Amino acid sequence: MSTRRSAPTALKGLRARDPYLERERERYEHPLPSREFILELMTEAGAPVEAGELAERLDIAEHERDHFERRLMAMAREGQILINRKGALCLAGKLELLPGTVQGHPEGYGFFLPDEGGADLFLSNQEMSKVMHGDRVMARQVGVDRRGRPEGAIVEVLEHRTDKVVGRFMREHGVAFVAPSDRRLAHDILVPADAVGGAEPGQIVEVRIVKQPARYVQPIGNVVNVLGDATDPGMEIEIAVRKHQIPHEFPEAVQARATKIPSKVLKKDLKGRTDLRELALVTIDGETARDFDDAVYCERQGRGYKLYVAIADVSHYVQPGDALDLEAGERGNSVYFPRRVVPMLPEALSNGICSLNPDVDRLCMCCEMDISASGDIARYAFYPAVMHSHGRLTYTEVWDALSDASSEAAERLAPLLPQLEALEKLFRVLVKARERRGAIDFETIETQMEFGDDGKIRAIHRVERNDAHRIIEECMLAANVCASDFLQGHRHPALYRVHEGPTEEKLERLREFLGEFGLQLGGGDAPRAKDYAKLLATVKDRPDAELLQTVMLRSLQQAVYSPEPLGHFGLAYESYTHFTSPIRRYPDLVVHRAIRSVLAGGSGLALDLVALGRHCSMTERRADEATRDVTAWLKCYYMRDRVGETFDGTVSGVSAFGVFVALDSVYVEGMVHVSELGNDYYHFDATRHQMLGERTGQRFRLGDRLRVTLVRVDLERSRLDFVPERGR
Repeated sequence: MSTRRSAPTALKGLRARDPYLERERERYEHPLPSREFILELMTEAGAPVEAGELAERLDIAEHERDHFERRLMAMAREGQILINRKGALCLAGKLELLPGTVQGHPEGYGFFLPDEGGADLFLSNQEMSKVMHGDRVMARQVGVDRRGRPEGAIVEVLEHRTDKVVGRFMREHGVAFVAPSDRRLAHDILVPADAVGGAEPGQIVEVRIVKQPARYVQPIGNVVNVLGDATDPGMEIEIAVRKHQIPHEFPEAVQARATKIPSKVLKKDLKGRTDLRELALVTIDGETARDFDDAVYCERQGRGYKLYVAIADVSHYVQPGDALDLEAGERGNSVYFPRRVVPMLPEALSNGICSLNPDVDRLCMCCEMDISASGDIARYAFYPAVMHSHGRLTYTEVWDALSDASSEAAERLAPLLPQLEALEKLFRVLVKARERRGAIDFETIETQMEFGDDGKIRAIHRVERNDAHRIIEECMLAANVCASDFLQGHRHPALYRVHEGPTEEKLERLREFLGEFGLQLGGGDAPRAKDYAKLLATVKDRPDAELLQTVMLRSLQQAVYSPEPLGHFGLAYESYTHFTSPIRRYPDLVVHRAIRSVLAGGSGLALDLVALGRHCSMTERRADEATRDVTAWLKCYYMRDRVGETFDGTVSGVSAFGVFVALDSVYVEGMVHVSELGNDYYHFDATRHQMLGERTGQRFRLGDRLRVTLVRVDLERSRLDFVPERGR
């Protein structure tokens, strides 16, 4: 039975003047005055306004009062208005106050990051004493500090965003406290004697904040979970998921919904789907993969190729607004740690009914493409389908089979070899098209950790990518481009993957750096990916090629999700989106829903795509930071017995407090503090990526070779300290 929205109530007086009234009517059955109109009336008043007076002016009825007050409180939380000590509403802008977020620093000071962008404000240790990293506050600039940085003062805390902290339980002089693992949280958390939860000194615990910090008052918390000893196997992951506030336990409602999802494809699910079960689609992934998003099939078609990319149809099982969807949206993506995955969806879906497992029927969304001999996509089509994976293949065995026709892998995969050979030929065609397009191809080193039965790290190996990895990569790129073109062509709202070129400031610094090497980046004030690719090709055989590539890579902006199709600079695509991994990335699930909407004749998604894009970009960064933390700790643990050993390495980073060195043979990174560089005053040059000795002229620059000795392993800070080999 359908529901019909009742006819809008006629509004009189001031409320009828609201320029956003129609928008509010579309969103709410009983619309309130818009935020914009409330701010307009407060501006006209020219002075602080009592909430009751504002409600009377706007003819807020008695039954609307609670909703109106909630709207005002939301505006206060977001920093649009401020409620002064007398309870009156003030315009934040009139008070020269800015809403924003606090970013802590391990040394105790911090920064205020304004919501509207612009210069960050330095927050002294004294200002940071009343807040914690991540809090939302109102602040104003009060001057500049002795280093010339704009300095801020916190006027009001809008929202405390830290309610749980993970850290080491300590007891000193009879006082119990928790030292946070996240060193951006400068406060120790005091724990009352009756709230230690059985924790012993030195153990890692989770503490719930019951009293937030204020000036001269430390935060107080209760121990709610004793995780164990710091060196227990997997403890580094337990710490990371809590430190970065990654949801890692599925609520009961989500688990209950997952149990209702069938474990196999039902007959009724096949209605309206193309049957691809006879097509020899296969998955090609790493040896340890357990969730299979994508399957491929390729065959020759005249001088060109027909490529099928079948993607798990998660959107069939995860409906908008249900418990599974809300939790997946909150998580944003799966997080892949060494030896453990924190999945976006419960295992029953991620490794079960949604995963394109071999020898079972699975629902999918297929992108079928006709690709010319020159690598151009001449035609494509999207449609829901049912498939039956004919093989769970690995990159290693596929490349072995393609490289050596007499190999065991070739013999084992003989029935699939014709389509694998067609895939390889298509890959060669697509690579040439990529080169013509001018996409940037940065070379990066990937590593993999080897663990023993005791859960401890044994070795770190370099991962060698073979062309089977690149075959799948090019197939996925082709499908993603088609998805973007499809949604743009139908003018349907969606989330796009956006990677913009360098900012004006970064471009200027890059050109200045390259100029010292007699090099030039083409493209003038608006270089394209092709200009980067051309320069990379020019320098690839130089001994300093790694240095030049690193600096060029760092000049680019970070990729984000956005409803605006602003293109992907690195891949040289005018429009690009993520379609191929809906099991592990929420933006891909959103794109699937958008494609289904177009196929069904729809025209929109009931989502705030701007906010969703920001959120998914944040969860992606959150996952990256958490995995870096875990990797850094594991590498420190691996090196703990090698203090005193000497290694060869390369300067991988330069900062005002020292240089970072990546070791050649063990693939770990540590720091040489500025005080260890030599008997001189060293000055940091951000443009030239170097430290320069004032008296000696001794220089330590990004990419320099350095022989160092490991002198200290700090597991608490996940830090390795090196000193240069004497005589450097």
